Amino acid sequence: MQIDPSRHALLIVDVQNDFCPGGALAVRDGDRVVDACNRAMRHFNHIVLTQDWHPRDHVSFVTSWPGKELYGEVEVGGLRQTLWPAHCVAGSPGADFHPGLETRHASHILRKGRSKSLDSYSAFLENDRKTPTGLAGLLKTLGITDIFLAGLATDYCVLFSGLDALAAGFNLTILADAVRGVDLPPGSADAAIERLAGLGAHISDSGKIGEGR
Repeated sequence: MQIDPSRHALLIVDVQNDFCPGGALAVRDGDRVVDACNRAMRHFNHIVLTQDWHPRDHVSFVTSWPGKELYGEVEVGGLRQTLWPAHCVAGSPGADFHPGLETRHASHILRKGRSKSLDSYSAFLENDRKTPTGLAGLLKTLGITDIFLAGLATDYCVLFSGLDALAAGFNLTILADAVRGVDLPPGSADAAIERLAGLGAHISDSGKIGEGR
């Protein structure tokens, strides 16, 4: 799998302490993506890392909704919102990147979910599905045609980032060894990969980057 450094970008989504084992919203084996992400980064000039970066009273936190159940749903502004444990609070250790992630290679860092009243799974659009983060415009300005996608979690932020990358006209490759899912409900992580593949995404892994076609 050959890389064109001028036209291909690596997008690594939310490899943060709170999404890794021991974190507030830990993804099973979430830390297992770190080595694969680091391996992939060595091949790219354009590397975007995203961070969830929430205010303490964020709309997605169950603690913002007294009496509501963890992982339940509420309706906010016509949008269904899942209630998660408080996580990735801006400036907190949980919001930091996993310490093993080689962040020095990043060319850009995008912080999302910064609005108190609106969540953001995708790296491209807020959850209202109309407010852009600016990432698509940045990548197109840089001349990027292909996105290689890694990070956490497969069935949420990776899935929505992948869907929006395809909708924006980018060619998309999922690095399967560099993603892990919440798998809530069970089977949703595999279903996310299948959905992206069905829409035209390629499925590969970090070890194949740089190999001949």
